[in-house]
Amino acid sequence: MAFHPVRFPLDVALGARGGPERRTDVVQLAGGGEQRNGRWRHSRRRYNAGYGVKSRADMAEVLAFFEERRGRLHGFLWRDGLDYSSNGTTPTALDQLIGTGDGTRTEFGLTKRYGANFDPYLRPIAWPVAGSVRIAVDGAELTENWSMDGGTVCFAVPPASGAQITAGFLFDVPVRFDTDRLDVELSSFDGAEVPSIPLVEILP
Repeated sequence: MAFHPVRFPLDVALGARGGPERRTDVVQLAGGGEQRNGRWRHSRRRYNAGYGVKSRADMAEVLAFFEERRGRLHGFLWRDGLDYSSNGTTPTALDQLIGTGDGTRTEFGLTKRYGANFDPYLRPIAWPVAGSVRIAVDGAELTENWSMDGGTVCFAVPPASGAQITAGFLFDVPVRFDTDRLDVELSSFDGAEVPSIPLVEILP
């Protein structure tokens, strides 16, 4: 088992369907009320890439990609056409608060915040796009003295105590095929219909 840091064909990915899922237990009480318990700390995304296949050429590209990944065996990167940026458009260094300095800490993981002040969800970002990350400390963007290790920002000098560390970035989703079989129907000389090409996010 391995992970291949290569992105699924982008033209096909942008026509796909999918999004996050949660796992919640709902217990019906004798009095008619209910109790709910969220079993997962983080959401998990599922996609169906079949909707993005528009031609025989698309299908041939997906088939080659599937074979190289050996079906479900190897993971890869996926571009979610709706959710791939720290602010929804072009990243800035002020998009996401990722931590507060304490004078000794030098590493801060990238996260993206969903929601407002009631119960926001912080999603860990493990696969930022190379060269897209921008970092600021107390509102001043830094162009040196920091580096990336996967989804972790590493400072050469610890940010001062109380300093607000913010980041902007583009990112991909680590996924794998959720099937070991492609069922392809050729509908015309230059077209293909694929009922389902399911993908599922790989959580840490």
